[in-house]
Amino acid sequence: MVKVLKRAFFERPTLEVAPELLGKEIILKQSKKKYKLGIIVEVEAYTHDDPACHAARGKTPRNEVMFGRGGFSYVYFIYGMYYCLNFVTEKADIPGAVLIRALEVCDEDDIRVASGPGKLCNYLKVTKEHNKIDCCNKDSSLIVVDNNYYKDKQFSIIQTNRIGISKAADYPWRWYIKESKAVSKILS
Repeated sequence: MVKVLKRAFFERPTLEVAPELLGKEIILKQSKKKYKLGIIVEVEAYTHDDPACHAARGKTPRNEVMFGRGGFSYVYFIYGMYYCLNFVTEKADIPGAVLIRALEVCDEDDIRVASGPGKLCNYLKVTKEHNKIDCCNKDSSLIVVDNNYYKDKQFSIIQTNRIGISKAADYPWRWYIKESKAVSKILS
């Protein structure tokens, strides 16, 4: 039985939600019997008062989902080639989101098949069609579950600066599981 994360999990401050997503599992239903999944091993947080946040300049058609309730997906296209998957946080009218930077995929030969925001969307086949999905609804095509994957395993969480951005890159709002080989990039 899967334990889908409840809306109350997401409707909290973004900086609390982000590290608590580590070790949770993303499940994407592609058809009635076909699923793609991965364990979240790296995240970055973006808040309403953050100059790097898409909502920092106000509501637009692109970011409007960030102004809604927590627990919805926010998918956008960057560099003309990559999709990025985020989960909206906070309560309605307080925009925030957590970017999913890397997944650990257990049933693949290449442990790094989803080691970066674009690579994980490519692996999961996430596109703009996955924007604004209610991830708290067990019947949705995209859900986040607490399957206790890391329950019996000891792991360390590393907190560091965000990467791949120019504004507010010095904010220590990136978290990853130290023991995972699927993390996108380790900074020394």
